[in-house]
Amino acid sequence: CQESFKENRRKMNKLIDKKGLVMGVTNNRSIAWGIAKALHEAGAELAFTYQGEGFGKRLEPLAESVGSTCMLDVDVTDDTSLDRAFDHLSTHWGQLDFLVHALAFSNKAELTGRFINTTRANFKNSLDISAYSFIEVARRAYPMMKDHGGSIITLTFQGSNRVTPFYNVMGVAKAALESTTRYLASDLGQDGIRVNAISPGPMKTLAGSAIGGARKTYKFTGQNAPLGSNATLEAVGGTAVFLASDAAACTTGEIIHVDGGFHVMGMPKVENIRVIFKNF
Repeated sequence: CQESFKENRRKMNKLIDKKGLVMGVTNNRSIAWGIAKALHEAGAELAFTYQGEGFGKRLEPLAESVGSTCMLDVDVTDDTSLDRAFDHLSTHWGQLDFLVHALAFSNKAELTGRFINTTRANFKNSLDISAYSFIEVARRAYPMMKDHGGSIITLTFQGSNRVTPFYNVMGVAKAALESTTRYLASDLGQDGIRVNAISPGPMKTLAGSAIGGARKTYKFTGQNAPLGSNATLEAVGGTAVFLASDAAACTTGEIIHVDGGFHVMGMPKVENIRVIFKNF
């Protein structure tokens, strides 16, 4: 019995025999790819989505490197596209153990100026892709999870509740996404489906580079985080493995920060304040 208990404990943090969909891999430096690698290394079988031929070509060698043969072209603003992808996934696997939603978009031109200048069109588009799409994919994943439970994970950012330079409408979109996470957690919990969000600090990714002043923000948060550094892809991936595994069986509705602790800081570290204010 003792050996059996040890074996079960060993498997709790593993994803052997689990199948999951990762949405949002753009290249080998994207957060979604860091998560996908960690999930694969934990033993999961993966499927991927992409949008358009260009992203498909980038994704193909990455998917092959983790043994995935399932790549689905999906436009999350198109119901027909979503239905087609999840119908294929249902036929391909039948059931789904976890889903990673790493999708967000806003017009780059509106991530450099003032928030007050946000256009109605970009506001609607940003909220649609970055927040509402989470509901759409959860609704379609639900039939493949409801009989055995599952884990749905999304990615957010501290700009949801703390003003971040140039993050603008994406901060509003992430606030909506975090609230959506809580409501979905309440809605789907009765079927054993857990819904959580990971909130990394600034990271050097394609998406992050679209935000004005990204390099300065990255440097500032790294210098002032309690751990003295920003998150790594490996750290974010490890958190996703935990949330997708049975070890997180009682964790839902959470916004888990993986940012070196920066989110707890009210002001820069004292030594950095002294650099700014020489006479402090």
